[in-house]
Amino acid sequence: MADTPAPAKRRIRVQAGSQPTFTADTYQNVVARLGVGTSNIHSGSTYGYNPISRNRMLLDFMYRGSWIVGKVVDVIAEDMTRAGIKITSTLDPKQIDAIHDGARNWAVWDQIAEGIKWSRLYGGCILVILIDGQNPSTRLNLNTISKGQFRGLLPLDRWMIQPSFTETVTDLGPDLGKPKFYDVTANAPAFQGERIHYSRVIRLEGVKLPYWQSQTEQFWGMSVVERLYDRLVAFDSTTTGAAQLVYKAYLRIYKVKGLREILGGPAAAQKGLMAQIDAIRAYQSAEGMTLMDAEDEMEALTYSFGGLSDILARFEEQIAGAADIPLVRMFGQSPAGFSTGEADLRNHYDGINSQQNSRLRPGVKRVYELLCRSELDIDVPDGFGIEFEPLWQLSAKEKAEIAETHTRTVLSAELQNTVSHATALKELKAQSEETGVWTNITDDDVTEAENEPPPLSETDINPPGPDETDAGSAPTRLPAKDPRVPDLPTAGERANG
Repeated sequence: MADTPAPAKRRIRVQAGSQPTFTADTYQNVVARLGVGTSNIHSGSTYGYNPISRNRMLLDFMYRGSWIVGKVVDVIAEDMTRAGIKITSTLDPKQIDAIHDGARNWAVWDQIAEGIKWSRLYGGCILVILIDGQNPSTRLNLNTISKGQFRGLLPLDRWMIQPSFTETVTDLGPDLGKPKFYDVTANAPAFQGERIHYSRVIRLEGVKLPYWQSQTEQFWGMSVVERLYDRLVAFDSTTTGAAQLVYKAYLRIYKVKGLREILGGPAAAQKGLMAQIDAIRAYQSAEGMTLMDAEDEMEALTYSFGGLSDILARFEEQIAGAADIPLVRMFGQSPAGFSTGEADLRNHYDGINSQQNSRLRPGVKRVYELLCRSELDIDVPDGFGIEFEPLWQLSAKEKAEIAETHTRTVLSAELQNTVSHATALKELKAQSEETGVWTNITDDDVTEAENEPPPLSETDINPPGPDETDAGSAPTRLPAKDPRVPDLPTAGERANG
């Protein structure tokens, strides 16, 4: 195969004494100096590097001293763990209740919420799965867990542990390339100096970073506070400035002739001036009057706060957007316009559910499988799964409307013989979890309906007669005997005893 000749290089000639003009891939008007790269002030804009995720003390002070930072960190964590989960399994309802009781007794959801908070504040955290009697540096084997061995979770933030940089996970899966072990530091609340295997932890990260950036953060993510830091400073500066303006909202100015001479003169003159000011304060009221010299002047200056509320509202919107939390949840206020915030809350809850499934589901399912063995001392059955409970709760009116519509649809289908009576009962029972209606339908009712004989068809009721022809109307026929009705004696049989 012949070698492909290299493309010829283009030469750009620049006139001697002139400077080359650099342009960017955007709209530009060099004559009007519009756009980036046209020698205007806007072209000097750029982005700096402020990695406050590495400044633990600053993050601690911000979390303790700023209610906005506290909300940004806590709201998402509390929403992700507030409703809990629903177990989907063939287990008996009493067994499922026992698993939920075990989760409450060991404060599983409280510890998960705490782990999410510190991962959002510091950029990373792990939840150590506490198994009694096992070495934490070994791989966790579900089949080795017996009754009573699960003891809850222990949150350890990124500053309490040291990931193994040289030993990473080589097994194919979601943990590939992540640290294989976590060495606990001496200032941790437990497991000081011990090594924990990655299979025994639930790893949580704040804002996920690109690979090379995560390397600079010791395999962790970024604090959620870092992205909104500049907006937070702008908001706090504005609110603090507005608070200080209140002290200057009403200023009174009193002009005294020869004030310099009085202040630089004898003490008696200064004392007389202060006595005059005190007299003005004493008599200046709603029913009094102002006493002053005929050559003195007094005026009042008032400050108008018009427009300041609009500026604060814009900063609030920017913080809510940077934190990905709606205004109604962040600041407790509805957005501007005709919106009540309901749609914003629904979108927020949808986003929470997405994060639950992408970040929490594998770890939470593992914990509940451990609870199944620890609380019930049985193997995890096939089909064992979890579903996060929805955060949006229907009102009583909405539940009633949904129940009425669903019930009417199911009964209509049954009357038209589209579905059987047993199927109709199953459909009504299935909707009870959402609406709370038809909760008394049991599995026995469904089984009894399945064992019932099928309903009579039109052919069974009116079978075709022998004299029926295509022409004219069919002769009247007696209904066919229902096989479910027992045979009765005829009149002759009754007369003969």
